[in-house]
Amino acid sequence: MIDTHSHIDGSEFAEDLEEVIQRAQDAGIKKILVPGICLKDTSRLLQVCQTHAGYLYPMIGLHPENIMDEDYNYVLEQMEQIIRSSIKNETNVPQKNTSPIVAIGEIGLDLYWDTTHKQEQIEVFERQIGWAEKYDLPIVIHTRNAHAEMMEIMERHRHKNLCGVFHCFTGTEEEARDLLSFPNFMLGIGGVLTFKKSTLRDVVKNAIPLSRIVLETDAPYMAPVPNRGKRNESSYVKHVAETLATIYGCDIDHIAFQTTGNALKVFKKVTFFAKN
Repeated sequence: MIDTHSHIDGSEFAEDLEEVIQRAQDAGIKKILVPGICLKDTSRLLQVCQTHAGYLYPMIGLHPENIMDEDYNYVLEQMEQIIRSSIKNETNVPQKNTSPIVAIGEIGLDLYWDTTHKQEQIEVFERQIGWAEKYDLPIVIHTRNAHAEMMEIMERHRHKNLCGVFHCFTGTEEEARDLLSFPNFMLGIGGVLTFKKSTLRDVVKNAIPLSRIVLETDAPYMAPVPNRGKRNESSYVKHVAETLATIYGCDIDHIAFQTTGNALKVFKKVTFFAKN
């Protein structure tokens, strides 16, 4: 299995990172993808992933909730320089002890708290989509209370060979079908699926084929049952897989095989650099 979204570089894991990684490996998690959310934490993100090259893989992105923390034009310039330098240093032959930037993320729109900076969020989102097109990288999209706005933006890029993940999907059947209309995108399914009162199980059963799902934890947030309320970590992704197995009426090995394949379709650099 692959945890396609874990903030394992965060301060929540600073004291026991090695133990968290070991538990993930013991639980059968073969790779962990680590999203970026701001510039100030990027060096820590890259350092943690480089220290665990071949197991942790970084993404670079400016999260919509962080766009006003600093001058976002400066932040975007610096982030793109990091991406450009990373790609320049890569060769056509996979190198051992390398942890390449595998995606642009976590990016998107978040209008949950207020809409004050909606236009800035849209601008930043579109600019980062432009990186994905320019550097041939997938995108990992965060959307909260902004489905219509996100769809409008994505429609403008529908025919530009984008691929990626709609992260932390918890929406309706109609919203699922909207997102699935983008054939090169997967839906990220995490701990909410296991919650007793969640409607996501029915949405998955009725509207989302297993061939379009990737597993994620969004650790340290939204831990699945039976660990709900605790710090989430990558080893808990097995609980999401178990719930999917119940929904689809198959064994967990099939879930692991299919979702891993789905992840590798999107995050092609993981496949390329994992050969060594």
